[in-house]
Amino acid sequence: MTTSAKAGAVQRGAALLAVGALAAGVLAGCSSGGGDEAGGTLRITLANHGWTKLIQERLPEFEEETGLDVEVNTYGEEQLSEQYNVKLNGGDSSIDVMMYRPPSETLLYAQNGWLEDLTDRVESSKTMDWSDYYASSVESVTDHDAIYGVPLVTEQQVLYYRKDLLEAAGIEVPKTLDELEAAAAKLTTDDTYGFVSRGKQFSQAAPILHTFGADWVVDGKAALNTPEAIEAYEYYGGMLKDYGPPGVTNMAWPEAIAVFAQGKAAFYTDANVLYPNVTDPETSNVADKVGFAVVPGGPEGPLPYNVTSWGLAVNASSKQKDDAWKFIEWATSPEMSLEAQQAGQLSARKSVWENPESLSGLPEDLAEVTKESIEIDGGRDRAPVVQVKKASDIYGAPWTAAMTGGDVKAAADKANEEFQRFLDEEAARAH
Repeated sequence: MTTSAKAGAVQRGAALLAVGALAAGVLAGCSSGGGDEAGGTLRITLANHGWTKLIQERLPEFEEETGLDVEVNTYGEEQLSEQYNVKLNGGDSSIDVMMYRPPSETLLYAQNGWLEDLTDRVESSKTMDWSDYYASSVESVTDHDAIYGVPLVTEQQVLYYRKDLLEAAGIEVPKTLDELEAAAAKLTTDDTYGFVSRGKQFSQAAPILHTFGADWVVDGKAALNTPEAIEAYEYYGGMLKDYGPPGVTNMAWPEAIAVFAQGKAAFYTDANVLYPNVTDPETSNVADKVGFAVVPGGPEGPLPYNVTSWGLAVNASSKQKDDAWKFIEWATSPEMSLEAQQAGQLSARKSVWENPESLSGLPEDLAEVTKESIEIDGGRDRAPVVQVKKASDIYGAPWTAAMTGGDVKAAADKANEEFQRFLDEEAARAH
């Protein structure tokens, strides 16, 4: 068997969002038996990601153990989705194992008929142990009680803060939203913004929505204009409007984290997996001054999201389903999951987090904050819908209105009407 691989360097941790500059790569194996179809080769499609780099290094062990030859194709995050949209929509069987994004794609891909129902395989597996996965991770790969994927890596929201600024001002690390606002106001100066977060995307606002007792959908109906939801919009939008940088409504995570890494903000809320961007002296002016805390809470207490950013699934059109499942069992085993977390890839397995050895790849305070956030398990960071991007465009309007000083109630009322139509349309398509 001959193999070849093309891969750029992945920055550990940050690569969990698959935004690194890895070139597309292929690890190809020559054809031999051992699959469901005589002479077949197991074909796996993965994201350019830190976990992918690790698994490629270990792949010869899987091939030796199983006698299978494996071909791996890797793509950037958006390229990966394009591959699936083109190939799977036509029933292409050239992909056996798929790395995909459960929060955005489980419901969509399942509805499209692209994912194999893995329920029986999971329940009969001797190594999977579904009870070892956190509830939110299980939910992310499940649709109508059918299991369509296996959770791979997770991320949680945390509060990044400047230890030096808080110490100089005599401010304790905020535990509530009121404390966070008071601290941000005090630390806002001509040189420093009190608070920064994403203003272009709204996943970071989800814990604010939930801690005010609101949600996108309540009892199957749109709930974007409840009093609790409006409180959430006004808090988060007000924080960014009053204490954030200009142009925040155009900031996704790269722009927002850059403000913090440049030393221009006191507080920043975002996914924990981004931490190397602010702790690496080569990319951060405040590398030795960053602290981590559980994201502050409001009336319902702290509710940091706990989402499965990546999972593995089997193409419903694959002719190698048994071998595909062998790979998934091996790649997501407790042993492989522990090794992955030690390399900075946060696991969805409870047993991994309960093992002290698993925390060696994280800063000590971030490890403890992440463990606490996982135990809180504030749930999803986006609405439970099939067309996630379209939904976000709708329910983002009142957040934007709050950031720009607009009429939040009017924006929420309009968004709620549009969101209800959207939900009705999705329900109609499902039937």
